[in-house]
Amino acid sequence: MKAIGTIGLLVLSNIFMTLAWYGHLKFKDWNVFTKYGLAAIILISWFLAFFEYIFQVPANRMGYIGNGGPFSLIQLKVLQEVITLLIFVAFSLLAFKNETFRMNHIFAFIFLVLAVYFVFKK
Repeated sequence: MKAIGTIGLLVLSNIFMTLAWYGHLKFKDWNVFTKYGLAAIILISWFLAFFEYIFQVPANRMGYIGNGGPFSLIQLKVLQEVITLLIFVAFSLLAFKNETFRMNHIFAFIFLVLAVYFVFKK
């Protein structure tokens, strides 16, 4: 159960992280944000990043083997990176329709999934 909870919190965390890091690139498409300068956009991103940490910190605390969780530190990090990539791919396909994924991107993703496999292999 801790594994599922950890993964769920990591997914939520990465949704907010992706919005904080890349969501502002779509602000120009929304009239309400066009009047804001860089400082305001940074503050909005920080606000979103706050929620990233609200989910990330408990995910790592719950999931870490040193706290009774199922994952080593390295497993947590690799898992987080793959979740980040999955969320980013979904976000970019939904929000940035002009982005294209090529075969090299697919191969890179396959290697990241293999990295997860090898990190969890005993």
